[in-house]
Amino acid sequence: MVYYTFGNHFCIPVSGKILTFQNRINLLHQRFKMKNMRKYLLVLVILFQYITCSNKEENIADEFDVQFELPALIDITQGGEYVFTVKNGKAPSSSDSFILESDAGISFVCPIISTSSESFTVRLASECKSGYHKVFIKRDTRKKPFGGTHITIVENIGFEPDEGTTIYGIVSSGDGAGVGNVVVSDGVEVTVTNGDGIYQLKSAKQQGHVFISIPGGYEVPSSGVLPQFFYKLKGAPNVVERVDFTLRKVNNQDSYKVFMLGDMHLANRTDDARQFTEFTTDLTAYMDRHRGEKMYAIALGDMTWDLYWYSNNYSFPQYLNDVNSQLKDLQIFHVMGNHDNDFQGTSDFTAEIKYRDQIAPTYYSFNIGKVHYVVMDNIDCSEYDGTTSRKYKKIISEEQLKWLEKDLSYVEKSTPIVVAMHAQVFYPIAGGFKYDYDVINTEKLFDALAGYEAHFVTGHTHMTFNVRPGDAIVGDRNFYEHNTGAVCASWWWSGHLTPGVHVSLDGTPGGYAVWNVSGTNLKWKYKATGWPEDYQFRSYDLNNVRFSMADVPLMPSNVPDATRRVYEQYVDAYPANNSNEVLINIWNWNRNWILTVVDQDGNNLVPQEVWAYDPLHIAALSVKRFNQPNLTSTPSFVTQKFTHFFKVKANDADTDLVITVQDEFGNRWTENMERPKVFSIDEYKRK
Repeated sequence: MVYYTFGNHFCIPVSGKILTFQNRINLLHQRFKMKNMRKYLLVLVILFQYITCSNKEENIADEFDVQFELPALIDITQGGEYVFTVKNGKAPSSSDSFILESDAGISFVCPIISTSSESFTVRLASECKSGYHKVFIKRDTRKKPFGGTHITIVENIGFEPDEGTTIYGIVSSGDGAGVGNVVVSDGVEVTVTNGDGIYQLKSAKQQGHVFISIPGGYEVPSSGVLPQFFYKLKGAPNVVERVDFTLRKVNNQDSYKVFMLGDMHLANRTDDARQFTEFTTDLTAYMDRHRGEKMYAIALGDMTWDLYWYSNNYSFPQYLNDVNSQLKDLQIFHVMGNHDNDFQGTSDFTAEIKYRDQIAPTYYSFNIGKVHYVVMDNIDCSEYDGTTSRKYKKIISEEQLKWLEKDLSYVEKSTPIVVAMHAQVFYPIAGGFKYDYDVINTEKLFDALAGYEAHFVTGHTHMTFNVRPGDAIVGDRNFYEHNTGAVCASWWWSGHLTPGVHVSLDGTPGGYAVWNVSGTNLKWKYKATGWPEDYQFRSYDLNNVRFSMADVPLMPSNVPDATRRVYEQYVDAYPANNSNEVLINIWNWNRNWILTVVDQDGNNLVPQEVWAYDPLHIAALSVKRFNQPNLTSTPSFVTQKFTHFFKVKANDADTDLVITVQDEFGNRWTENMERPKVFSIDEYKRK
């Protein structure tokens, strides 16, 4: 038998197995048949040595007994002192060391400066930073763990919160001075800071965060593109938690730009990464042309696509990595879209967890200059069942409406309100608009905004339309809706199938809106990705636009009738003809715009507003999606008939036209249309 020596002990190897005490006795009994006492005693000696050395665990941590209360949160000044309550009289020795170990594995030795049977006091190591730390007490070579706590390094503000307060803190400027009258909220309760910049909330911590409504003339620090106006709470509902915010004073903020970024739908598919780079390159170039101006952005939801979070490994971390690496010096406030909810959730709250943890609160407010911005979540996922069914409703919760009333109580009626939401409030119909939303809570939302100039900025449709005061749907209210085109256009499909043609279902080019704000004066314009700023409409000579079943030879003969009829609508809309009609698509149109068409002889042609299918979208996307040999149903994202189209009729096929479009701000865009005008995908590709 071969023996192994550990220290001064002999250990008996048994085929590498770890045996219980009884098994070891049985094994030795079987291996050694005792013939005399001497041999038996020898075995006992060997057995004792084996038990002593085999599988021994040194458990020195329990060899000294210290007991104390360790709170989940500790607010402490840099290098300050903290008093811990001793339990059962089991205090540490003054010669012990109190050790904090950060998540990065860095240990900070904090001396125990006094101790008694009731409490002991620790001085925080000056190098320690805010964050979660494991706690140990070390005595000579022995180190005993006691759990963990979240350390927050704070300034001493000489303030004792009222009884019942669970969140308090100070909002200060860069010079350390407190900022008064800053609105602070937990999503339920709303308060303001006092003259010293101090606030307190009796919060149940339902939403798990606290946020400030950034005051005009200030900015907050950023984490990449994310402005840090909110803080994720760490403590239980009954734990008093201190949360401080820092503001930076900025000058000349009354004039600035806001980029309204509609649906991005990044999902690691349909060549979206390359196409997204084209968008960020375009936006960066625009920002470079306007250096020296203040610029901000609001993402209107559906930055990601929940269906592909798991299958394509693309969700918020990947989105943030892409946007942070491609866009610099731009704060983006985010709105939650339906596809930013986790389809594996089983309630509205659980579907929102990843968004709240990694992006922002689902509703909040902020000010830029003299305009008050409100972000709201109008996607209700209460009926989610953990599957891809994703049965959501377009509605604003009662909880948000109550919060909004409190938030607006601090906003003067003369202040314009911009309400950013994902889903549209209205929707175009023949002759006007309808509510496309929960009517009861929509009216409650309107009541909360009564007396304000209110602009709803929305996405979701991947199309473009505008509602203005005076439109029948808003009555005498001073309300607008700006349903903004999508960054991804047709979920990146048109540019994937036809590179260079990036258009939405209604023909709106993929892009973003640029709002120019001066004081309380708001102006807006749509910017198409990869096109000059004056690209505001598109014209088609319908003599040369035609579609037929011959364009889709691969469509199966047994395709369902309903699917065939969808494609036949395009054929019926654009048959071969020589009617001398011209179709004009003005995607950002509203009823205060002016369209004039003059022919080469100086005659004014009268435009007729029509609903139409955009021919370019049909050619670049729909034809290619229907022309598939394995087609079994109507493809997604195909062309839809929509508003903002106009027709004029020329005298003949050779009559040239001058088309002029003017928006409500006096901007004019003109095309000298030489006819016949060829209809070709190449003619409409980005130059």
